[in-house]
Amino acid sequence: MSNTELSGSHNVKQTTSTNDPAEEFIVQFWGVRGLIATPCGDTSRYGGNTACVEMRVAGKRLIFDGGTGLRILGRSWLELSGPVIAHLFFTNSQSNRIQGFPFFAPAFVSENCFHIYGTAASNGASIKQSLCDQMLQPHFPYPLQVMQAELLFNNLTSGSKVILDDVTIETALINQNQRSAGYRVSWKNYSVAYMTDLYQGADEIELGCIKQLIEGVDLLIANATYTPPTARSHECADLLWKTAVNLAHQAGVKRLVISHHHPDDRDDFLDSVQTEIKNAFSEALLAREGLILPVVPRN
Repeated sequence: MSNTELSGSHNVKQTTSTNDPAEEFIVQFWGVRGLIATPCGDTSRYGGNTACVEMRVAGKRLIFDGGTGLRILGRSWLELSGPVIAHLFFTNSQSNRIQGFPFFAPAFVSENCFHIYGTAASNGASIKQSLCDQMLQPHFPYPLQVMQAELLFNNLTSGSKVILDDVTIETALINQNQRSAGYRVSWKNYSVAYMTDLYQGADEIELGCIKQLIEGVDLLIANATYTPPTARSHECADLLWKTAVNLAHQAGVKRLVISHHHPDDRDDFLDSVQTEIKNAFSEALLAREGLILPVVPRN
């Protein structure tokens, strides 16, 4: 395991072994729930696993967040032949973004290699420290060191760029309070932004970073903003997704996907939200586990 600091551009030279065509950019959702996993009959259509999105870009495998959906993704990768090289990008170190990592089966396979990226948490902990801490007794029976794959840790700062051959991942701090990063993935004339800690009270600096990352993207993956976990009312449901929709309009986003659904939002309610969002932004939809989206290039 190693640890490096990324404060500018970072180039990773790699040989990728993958079954994905080198000319594709595919986004797949493995976990779409916020705060806490919510497995029950009323969430089966949209899904109850916490955040995890996979992007297969030009033959490379990128993962954004490692909630409980990461376990499901990892199981699917066990069927791949040969070693797996992938890049894991964490938006922050809160439990719903990292809790699937101890159950990520490919990390226990010695020939695999994972490049892991994240910003410092609000307490100053690096992404490596945060992942290590959750696997210590009494929280978890086995330490991170039992993972046999090569784990290469990289500390991001706002404005960092990760360059993987012709794929560029830009990052910025979009939520100072949560110490949350947003990402923009660009390849040729394709682009996707992953921004899952939007909130209504963002200041001018945060808004500037957000708009820079989402300007003109083919696909914006964003969260509905919601209050802390308390007794929940749906009387003002439109306010929950309005921040993302307004930003998408302002930045000329082509397609919008709302993810990180509140744990109290059941399937029937989300169906009604889907209708309301489509009325406000015609190329918008709610994320569901298993959703696969080919990315449409910019004109």
